[in-house]
Amino acid sequence: MSNDDKTKLEIQWEVFHDKNPHVYELIKKFTYEVIKAGRKSYSINAIFERVRWHTNIETSGAEFKISNNHRAYYARLFLKEHPQYPNFFKTKELRNDT
Repeated sequence: MSNDDKTKLEIQWEVFHDKNPHVYELIKKFTYEVIKAGRKSYSINAIFERVRWHTNIETSGAEFKISNNHRAYYARLFLKEHPQYPNFFKTKELRNDT
């Protein structure tokens, strides 16, 4: 997909994701914990808040912010990379914000 086909929000997520690969690693870690606990589906919102807790409370350093707009893209990335969990996160159609 070319940048011309991507929305502004998707491009912003890609920039953030490229600069902050540790965020997706935490999303995967916490999602695997939920899967291991026996859940068949879960909320990307809850995972996101756990990442925020971890980065803001459990770790030290500069304050770290994650846009809520990135949730949908992280959920889709996880589902794409883990086809064995096709319905783990519910997704809605992305809005066109170009």
